[in-house]
Amino acid sequence: MSRMQNILDKAERDGAVLRIRPLADQDPVERPGVAVAEAVTMASIGTTAVVQPAIAPVKTASPRRIDRALVAAHAPDAAVSSQYRSICTRILHADQAAPVKVIMITSPGAGEGKSVTAANLALTMAREYQRPTCLIDANFRSPKLQEMFGLPDGPGLVDVLAGRASLDQALTRVEPAGVTVLTAGKGSEHPAELLSTPLMRRTIDNLRAQFDRIVVDAPAAQMVDFGLMEALADRIVLVVRSGITPKASIQDVMQTIDSTRLLGVVLNEAM
Repeated sequence: MSRMQNILDKAERDGAVLRIRPLADQDPVERPGVAVAEAVTMASIGTTAVVQPAIAPVKTASPRRIDRALVAAHAPDAAVSSQYRSICTRILHADQAAPVKVIMITSPGAGEGKSVTAANLALTMAREYQRPTCLIDANFRSPKLQEMFGLPDGPGLVDVLAGRASLDQALTRVEPAGVTVLTAGKGSEHPAELLSTPLMRRTIDNLRAQFDRIVVDAPAAQMVDFGLMEALADRIVLVVRSGITPKASIQDVMQTIDSTRLLGVVLNEAM
């Protein structure tokens, strides 16, 4: 039996697996994301005082078009949006054991719904918990978030790491969604080199001081880029797609990801 299956089976026996399926008669437009969310690692539920950090002024944008896949923005009361709220609740529970600020969303490969999951989680956190939330596109080889949010061209994470822009210049607060986006930017010919620099760690540390939650659309887990970033995450969420992600790829990733950081697995079945 694979390591992944062992983890899922144990979590289910312990009552820590969350299975959520979309309604059969749900509007197809509202079914772009999660079909089953499986939270593998949980902590006991408790309460903590929330101190809102100060956020430096950043530019704002009110895009005319946000991708319909971002159901948390278009239809926050839809059934599929409740699935993202359930995942966010699991993240909050994990926060009781140790602070969880930086959550990296990855997948074994491309086309598994990683960027959609990252964006919807960030939107849900910003809306439901009224916490300062930053969404980062660190997938330099295949960036998606600028297009998803309909944002104009401008400096992004690449430009910050290359010294062409300050962090404040690269951040954009999307209204009325209430989430601050750091797009990938353009022009990175050597993404691994940029992501491994001390400036990348300083950038994440600066964002930790400004935001309560930071969701990172990370590179695929089998890319060297992700390995260079993994240590910056407090928790990692793995997104796989039923019928698309090869079992061998899932097993390989489960063996390489730091198990102490793995928060859970999102099984994405919707087409």
